[in-house]
Amino acid sequence: MPSITLQSLLIAGASLFTSVSAATIDSQLVGTWSTKSGKVLTGPGFYNPVNDSFIEPSHTGISYSFTADGFYESAYYRAVSNPTDPSCPQAIMQFQHGTVVLNSNLSLSLTPFAVDGRQLQSNPCTSSTMATYTRYNQSELMAKWQVYIDPYTKMTRLDLYKFDGSPMNPMFLAYSPPLMLPTVTMNPTLTATTTSGKKAKRTAGAAEEMVFPLNKDAKHIKRGIEQPSLIHRIDLNMVWWAGVGMIIFGGTAYLL
Repeated sequence: MPSITLQSLLIAGASLFTSVSAATIDSQLVGTWSTKSGKVLTGPGFYNPVNDSFIEPSHTGISYSFTADGFYESAYYRAVSNPTDPSCPQAIMQFQHGTVVLNSNLSLSLTPFAVDGRQLQSNPCTSSTMATYTRYNQSELMAKWQVYIDPYTKMTRLDLYKFDGSPMNPMFLAYSPPLMLPTVTMNPTLTATTTSGKKAKRTAGAAEEMVFPLNKDAKHIKRGIEQPSLIHRIDLNMVWWAGVGMIIFGGTAYLL
């Protein structure tokens, strides 16, 4: 029987500690954070994984959510300036989620689930109703971060700094625990290397586009729109005219 030495126990303990700490992040980060407008939030109010569609917020902004066990979600809604026509900016919506690791130097490594990321890019000068809808997969490194009470708003504030040290727009704590979609791959496919693009109708407010989604072949998703219920098959015009006819018939019978 091989002997168990103190050195081997220390190595095993260090490996176990590393694996545990890699799956957890600082408790200060846990929650849903949103930029000043507060209109962009992660979760089902921004991206619908069943219909595979975005829900357009009323204002631009950024939102990040973090869980204590090492998952994250991000939601971006940004206006992009158009140098050739300043009066016609483009808009981009992006969704990603995946795992987050707090590195030894306190930086954050964000690795998305490759097949789940989505991007919707629209150009109103080209088309006011159509946009380009594609998969999106971009890992991120936050060089540093800090959580503190903002001296002006008195709200809990998160400052994230990109890989090059440039600061992102400050975000404020909106939900704790975080408001997020499931922390698993929601649209599994055989490969994540192919970027599928399509033209899609832009959403407005709570309305959602119902063109064929990128996850239309996912076996684990059932869509009610494919097998409409009885109430969706009723002709409302016929019901209305039937009601008018009954009122006329009833009134005539009463007078007689």
